[in-house]
Amino acid sequence: MKPETNRYRSLLAALLTVAMAGPVAAFDLDSDIPIKVTADNARLDDGQGIATYTGDVELEQGNTRLNAERVVLYRTEDGLSRIEASGTPARYRQPAREGEGETDARALNITWSATDSQLTFEREAVIEQNGNLFRGDVIHYDTAGRVVTAEGGAETGDGTGRVEMVIQPRSADRRTDKQETDGSSESQ
Repeated sequence: MKPETNRYRSLLAALLTVAMAGPVAAFDLDSDIPIKVTADNARLDDGQGIATYTGDVELEQGNTRLNAERVVLYRTEDGLSRIEASGTPARYRQPAREGEGETDARALNITWSATDSQLTFEREAVIEQNGNLFRGDVIHYDTAGRVVTAEGGAETGDGTGRVEMVIQPRSADRRTDKQETDGSSESQ
């Protein structure tokens, strides 16, 4: 196999590792745990199935949390179908699973769609977990297919507009052991 192919596959595997560790299932509609919403203001349009919350909105289900300045919930006869959140930034946190660290994601707009099994982070999107970082203008996460796609944005004075990933080494202990055994440690 060509070295470029191996390098591409390694980068893709690293991206998928970061992505899989990211927001996995968002809010679980099959859970027995209710979704609780608190806010400064609320408006419910029962005929349209739309609830709008504004002012320091906190939405939680178990330990999964969404904080934003504005949250709109859309309901159908089948139940909750979509959540739209906006803030400066809106923030999504999901607890650790199976040895993975807590997922901390933020963006100016966060949308969750039950029908598409999709989480979308738009404008200044950042997902962090265990020191790994994934940044882009738009990050889509297909929770059913476990596929992440990201798009860069226009170059601004604050950034390049490109998608950015920072992937931590698998084990800091392994790196420290190697430095001590290969003679590259400064203490020798």
